[in-house]
Amino acid sequence: MFHVKHQEFDVVVIGAGHAGAEAASAAARYGAKTALVTLKSTDLGTMSCNPAIGGLGKGHLVREIDALGGLMGLAADRAGIQFRLLNRRKGPAVQGPRAQADREIFRQSVQELVSEIGNLHVKSAEVVDLIQTGSVFSGVVLKDGTRIVAKSVVLTSGTFLNGIVHIGDVSHSGGRMGDDASNRLADRIRELDLKFGRLKTGTPPRLDGSTIDWGLLEMQPGDEDPTMFSFLSKRPTARQISCGITHTNPKTHEIIGKNLSLSAMYGGHIDGVGPRYCPSIEDKVVRFSDKDSHQVFLEPEGLNTTTVYPNGISTSLPVSVQEDYVKTLRGLESVRIVQPGYAIEYDYIDPRALTSHLSVKGFDGLYFAGQINGTTGYEEAGAQGLVAGLNAAANALGKDPVAFSRVDSYIGVMIDDLTTRGVTEPYRMFTSRAEFRLAIRVDNADQRLTPIGRDLGILNQQRLQAFDEKMEKLESAENLLSGTVFTPNQVCDLGVNVKLDGVKRSGMQLLSFKDIEFDLIKPAIPGADLVDLEISGQLKKQATYASYIERQKRDVAAIKKDMEVSIPADFDYSNFSGLSNELVAKLSEARPENLAQMSRLEGITPAATALVLAKIRQAEKRGLG
Repeated sequence: MFHVKHQEFDVVVIGAGHAGAEAASAAARYGAKTALVTLKSTDLGTMSCNPAIGGLGKGHLVREIDALGGLMGLAADRAGIQFRLLNRRKGPAVQGPRAQADREIFRQSVQELVSEIGNLHVKSAEVVDLIQTGSVFSGVVLKDGTRIVAKSVVLTSGTFLNGIVHIGDVSHSGGRMGDDASNRLADRIRELDLKFGRLKTGTPPRLDGSTIDWGLLEMQPGDEDPTMFSFLSKRPTARQISCGITHTNPKTHEIIGKNLSLSAMYGGHIDGVGPRYCPSIEDKVVRFSDKDSHQVFLEPEGLNTTTVYPNGISTSLPVSVQEDYVKTLRGLESVRIVQPGYAIEYDYIDPRALTSHLSVKGFDGLYFAGQINGTTGYEEAGAQGLVAGLNAAANALGKDPVAFSRVDSYIGVMIDDLTTRGVTEPYRMFTSRAEFRLAIRVDNADQRLTPIGRDLGILNQQRLQAFDEKMEKLESAENLLSGTVFTPNQVCDLGVNVKLDGVKRSGMQLLSFKDIEFDLIKPAIPGADLVDLEISGQLKKQATYASYIERQKRDVAAIKKDMEVSIPADFDYSNFSGLSNELVAKLSEARPENLAQMSRLEGITPAATALVLAKIRQAEKRGLG
């Protein structure tokens, strides 16, 4: 950490949660002199909610952050105390790595990684105002009156903008339990005349693990062959543990049902919308009334603490009710609550007010990232932070903006979803959101994105060297397999049934067969015994999806030419017939940057897209004339 002597920077980042840490890291690695301002520097790297990283869709984001030199993957690998690959029995395209993390190790790891980045200065202070001249933002004002001047400002306020913590019918201002909300900054942001809303999220009560009867519980160990997040990591470094599994029961549901009116949400104290896919225990009891049991994972929060996170019972019921219902769970009959569960409600802006670079439309030098954009989750926040940080630095340094496409990354999928469709509930990444998920897998995130990081100059030598070595091995092994041809009889000799049709197949083509693994054909290919396990596994994945990916590439190429056509910022949608008044109003408000964004807006038909394209082409011809 550094003490800031000069209050002039290229980029200033407000907030040091996962979005802020990645934003500051990315901006600094891109060459911008960066200030990261947070209420408490010790909060940098704090896991506010569950002590875990990754999951389905989310794991893809972490791998992509890592492929671009970000912090989250390395920190998760250092802190991981249980690694599990979700959907292991399904195809690689929909698998997702997840790690249970030691909160303290994760926090320390992020702080260490940040301290190693040149050009990055961390300052403990509260931001209360933004420096603005007309539509241009040029820094921030701290609570003590200090002005930090910068060419770009990135706001990553998390749940702190007008945050309110709810436990039963008791509410108080707060960004999370034990921390003050940023109300003055929230008031200042509201002056920008953007469309705001309220969202909510929640946490379960934290339990004292020493008061849990673990002997009564089913235990879930991690994977024997852990899938790491960072392409630089080989194996876990922290001691590995198992998590416990228990279940709610009819008695649990009876207590919750009788006290629903005392819940902050069901008692009418909360207006914000919560995440459908991560419901509170009150929601589960009401929405799934036919079920008399719900699974609860008891996740230790670290190796040197007895605190346990009961994943699956987030709540805003009064403390006394929490104590009653928790003790109905098997193994928790004598458990002690060390921190009650609570809901938190906070401001967010409609992300359709942002460009694909996460800058605020109509303003210069202002970027938003994280939960302020209507998302939930560490991974979604970190990925947005990376995009906002890179573009804030690009703006400050006079470089071209950095954009990600939904064709090449989950980062691109998320940014496009947010900025074209907006949100009606906290946005969470799923593999189902990606149309091209066969091509943008967890395993090839570095192959897709590390070359972009190299071109931007944001990667250190260690990462570049590791990537080059991997690509050299892959190319060599692929050439080896592609250059070895098998006749149908030779394939049969391997124990695989194929038609004796005279068609010869290369080793790579054979690997695309579901029942053929690398080890099966290795003895028949001279030199294949030198291919290591990581590379052979990667070859199998590439071969499996090769034909599908080629088909996708052709589909993308067919639509890409027209979809990339830019729509002028001042395009007048009311200036020609064919669009309904509703679509004119929608497009005039959304201001899509190109036809691809326009086509994904709710209610936009292919016919409307064709009309706008024709109008743009007409204008181009007149311009040439």
